[in-house]
Amino acid sequence: MSARCKAQTLQVIDTEYSADATEWCPLQDWATILACGTYQLKKPESKPGEEESDDPHTRLGRLYLYHYSPQQKFSPVTELQRLEMAAILDMKWCHLPIAGHPTLAIANAKGALELYRLTGSRESCAVELALNMEVGQECLALSLDWSTGLREGGCPIKIICSDSRGRLSLLQLEGRSPSLDVLCQWDAHGFEAWIAAFNYWNCNVVYSGGDDSLLRVWDTRAQPDRPLLSSKRHSMGVCSIQSNPHRENVLATGSYDEHVLLWDTRQMKQPVSDTHVQGGVWRLKWHPTHSNLLLAAGMHSGFHILDCDFKSDECPILTSYVLHNSLAYGADWARLSPQPSLLTNQEAAAAALPHRESAGSSRTQNLDRSNQNLKIFYESPTASFDVVLEDESGEYVPETAPLQNEAPLPAELAGAVSEVTAVPDYAPPESSVLATCSFYDHMLHVWRWEWQRARPPE
Repeated sequence: MSARCKAQTLQVIDTEYSADATEWCPLQDWATILACGTYQLKKPESKPGEEESDDPHTRLGRLYLYHYSPQQKFSPVTELQRLEMAAILDMKWCHLPIAGHPTLAIANAKGALELYRLTGSRESCAVELALNMEVGQECLALSLDWSTGLREGGCPIKIICSDSRGRLSLLQLEGRSPSLDVLCQWDAHGFEAWIAAFNYWNCNVVYSGGDDSLLRVWDTRAQPDRPLLSSKRHSMGVCSIQSNPHRENVLATGSYDEHVLLWDTRQMKQPVSDTHVQGGVWRLKWHPTHSNLLLAAGMHSGFHILDCDFKSDECPILTSYVLHNSLAYGADWARLSPQPSLLTNQEAAAAALPHRESAGSSRTQNLDRSNQNLKIFYESPTASFDVVLEDESGEYVPETAPLQNEAPLPAELAGAVSEVTAVPDYAPPESSVLATCSFYDHMLHVWRWEWQRARPPE
């Protein structure tokens, strides 16, 4: 699919501890609430003159809760709460309210699964611990996923959790005052089980990936003593998996081998597509409404939005967000209403002239800023930063006037705008708000992404 894209950084926040997970609340009335989780190793303290202690490091964590206000042009993200806790490895909101409250599940470094309920109003809310359950001793809980039966109906709410000893734990939520019952627990991988995820179209099927480079499929209706399938298609540890919530039989997986694979779950001998993203794929997230858009956290290569249209052996990368200065770990799409377009009149005109070869074509190219980047230079460890706009070659691009004060279009482009109105080459722009976070520079970015699909030729 041909598309024009543009990204705009809205706010950058210093999380102090290393940031590795961020999640927007999926419930419609709470879509402006954003959570961010952190993981920080603290060395044991030693007195002056003493050798460094051999005691183990302490894994510290902090949970941040934010409110996003789209109407605020500057600094739209406001911190609502921060909680000190064990280091956070993964977290996800339940897609249904539990006992009337949005609920956030956290997998932590103490081998526990914690549930936090959200209370209050959207502008003044907080989370409180509702449940803490240990899933294993002397291990780290590494990942979790919810199954709420939204795609098949009639299924109880379940959680699948993976840990650093290679095990999977299947838990079921019981009662109005929720409790978690362990349905089964089994050894799934020889090393760390980095990721576990449900098939959203069949709550009995679970996928897992481990540091043994294996992607495995499990049927939980019986004690899962052996997998339905073990794939060695990835050449390194499998650390991200997500079932497509819009299209049945579509699965995305990612690995330290820097590849995103798409699978047809009805036939998993070979993946449908293989995309190299130049960095280990720590997290994958399907778009909330568009079945073909996939967000990938690519560790050393930043964050990427892939067009998974199943028309080729490799998915086109529509946009790469590379403004983080460290490992790209946490990523999520917000489920917010559409917002005003980022695209200017000049850019719309440029889009209307994709095949023109004329004296004005070079001028048109200069007006199209889709290949320019905001480069952020941090003054760590504070949250202050400088912003510079540069083009693909690294040349400085002077700041432009605000959109409402743009100069009139050149004559050769004015006609193009009228042509767009009459016979547009692109569909109306659509936009999404995203949150991404990076590890060693402990930064959370909130940004907008806008895209226009090319209309098929008549």
